[in-house]
Amino acid sequence: MARSPYGNYGHAILTAGALRTPDRVALTYCGEQSLTYDELNRSVNRRANALLAAGIGPGHRVAALLNETLLVAEVYLAQAKIGAVTAALNPYWPVDTLREVVAASGCTAFVYDSTVAQVVEQIRESLPGVSTWIDAKDLVSASDAEPPLGGGYDDPLALYYTSGTTGLPKAVVHTHASSLATAQIWLDVPRGPDSVFGTGAIIWGIGFPAIVGPALYAGMRLVLEQDWGPANFLRVVPRERVTHVSQIPSFYAALLGSAEHEGVDLSSLQVIMLGGEPLTATMLDRIKARLPQAGVFSYYGQTEAPYTCMGRVDDGSTPLGSSGRARTGNAVRITGPKGDRVVDEVGEINLAGPHRMAGYDGLPDRTAEVLRGEWYVGGDLGTLSADGVLRVLGRREDSILKHGVWTQPVAIEEAASALDGVAEAGAVGVPEGAPEQRVLLAVVPRAGHSLDASKLALALADTLPAHQRPDHIVVADELPHSQDASGGPGKLLRREIRELHGHLLG
Repeated sequence: MARSPYGNYGHAILTAGALRTPDRVALTYCGEQSLTYDELNRSVNRRANALLAAGIGPGHRVAALLNETLLVAEVYLAQAKIGAVTAALNPYWPVDTLREVVAASGCTAFVYDSTVAQVVEQIRESLPGVSTWIDAKDLVSASDAEPPLGGGYDDPLALYYTSGTTGLPKAVVHTHASSLATAQIWLDVPRGPDSVFGTGAIIWGIGFPAIVGPALYAGMRLVLEQDWGPANFLRVVPRERVTHVSQIPSFYAALLGSAEHEGVDLSSLQVIMLGGEPLTATMLDRIKARLPQAGVFSYYGQTEAPYTCMGRVDDGSTPLGSSGRARTGNAVRITGPKGDRVVDEVGEINLAGPHRMAGYDGLPDRTAEVLRGEWYVGGDLGTLSADGVLRVLGRREDSILKHGVWTQPVAIEEAASALDGVAEAGAVGVPEGAPEQRVLLAVVPRAGHSLDASKLALALADTLPAHQRPDHIVVADELPHSQDASGGPGKLLRREIRELHGHLLG
């Protein structure tokens, strides 16, 4: 019996939408271009047929180094349709990292855009395994007919890379089936016929099946931008009437920490998805004061199992500080040191569901460490209540050990952020990994405010137990964040806070 075409990611995500609502706008790009579902599907088909003409077919591994968000969407979907396996490269990697990742990927073809052409020239001669190099602007066929579908179901769809702090990024293998399971995110979050999802450049890699795929699968209008930092966010949301966004809490520390947002019409926002780092009560209060009409949802997942848990936190239905319950079709549990399931106790977070990765490419031993039967166990610590609410505590290496008691830095950061004039806070233990540590706290003042470290210390002494009180407070202009390509701050880099200011504790 022939396999259904709806097991193919590209067909299910896009072709189905073109058949269902061909004249509905699928996406807008930088306020300059608008494509209906039918037009987008035909454009993707032309790229797919051009790939086939270049000798790329089912199972071929294709490195994709793309920075233009519209090209990311079209090329990734084209490769999905024909069954090619996309190695989703990060355009912000150092050249040496890029070269090593491609060499290890087994890719025989490489697709790139004009923004990275100079980088391609630097690595081209050192990658003899890559025989086909294609500038994405040349990926246009005269035919916009549906290409023959070359993959689906449990066939590999893509290699999405982790952002690990040591060694080369690991290649996480996702299949057509696991990526389609991730695309069902909006089954658990309110949306309507006029929903508009806004996003910036961070859609290569796991951002694609976690952002682009779900929006198109749900029939939403996708607003693609090259920059999703606070300044452009304030321009695009009112222009496009964006209703849904997915970000990290640090974004709102930057957005609401200045006066630029005042007077901007953000009333279209209906759903704010927040993950990647803890959401404090103080930050939630600031978001709701500015955006009272928006529902705020927390989520938790990893590249290996995206968007596993979620829940709304601003209306009391999900406790603040938690990441909600496992979404439809997924599962979560906590296991103790012996691997037994525990409730209301700290342990390792286990994730399961059809959205889970197939494994790490070329790393069978590492895959065996984290895939335990149905479960993915990635090293994060947390607790699970009797009614299934997950609270993520963080990773062990982030924890602070003082006076023999473990503390997650977010507890200190939340107390500091609640103080008047504090825009953002980051806490670390010094020295790193020591059996007894001292607490270093770095804070950033809100616009128009000044901070006195000694006064902050006195205020925190009244609210925090002894093992959480800072031993030294630094007032900084900014805190280090990862580069997320949006123009806004990425994840808080606590390790760099220690490296920048740890010497102050002697």
